[in-house]
Amino acid sequence: MSSLRPIDELEAALSKLPGLGRRSAARAALALVREPMRLLEPLSAALKEAREKVRCCERCGAFTTLDSNPCRFCTDETRDGTAVCVVEEPADIVSIESAGAFHGRYHSLGGKLSPSRRLGPEKLRLRELADRVRAEGMTEVLLALSTDMEGDATAGYIAELLRGSGVKVTRLAFGLPVDSGIAYSDPLTLRRAIVNRIAQ
Repeated sequence: MSSLRPIDELEAALSKLPGLGRRSAARAALALVREPMRLLEPLSAALKEAREKVRCCERCGAFTTLDSNPCRFCTDETRDGTAVCVVEEPADIVSIESAGAFHGRYHSLGGKLSPSRRLGPEKLRLRELADRVRAEGMTEVLLALSTDMEGDATAGYIAELLRGSGVKVTRLAFGLPVDSGIAYSDPLTLRRAIVNRIAQ
């Protein structure tokens, strides 16, 4: 703690970011206030713009901007409209795209089933997924979910939800680390998992 309230508050805010512990946040906060014109002002402007302009796509849930909604993944006619990759969070779409092996549509659930966090089916975008599969004539649903117990439960729920619809439900091959999320996987691992996906 710096003993100056504004710096302490900046440090506390930064420490909430993934990958920044208390000490890293303290160093970052001090660097920002030490060079406000070079670091603090551009960061402040970027945060303001992100808050005002970045949204989640009304159709798939990917990150997009106010003036591009539905997003580029939903409007790009070169993408395969018969396949949809289901992820937990919008950040997972960024990871899947960086692997370069999937060229269909996306659907972010906004989480995964988790009784401990009180996230039931009604809190996730599961009904929207079923509606899209039917309305858009999709033939494959690729589940790119975490390989933990909650991810498995969510995958099972989706497979049951779509049973009888005629759509093929697949899941990433288990080349991903156990108890890890999509966002923490490297592009090569993701590529192999996508190419070697298996029926659910």
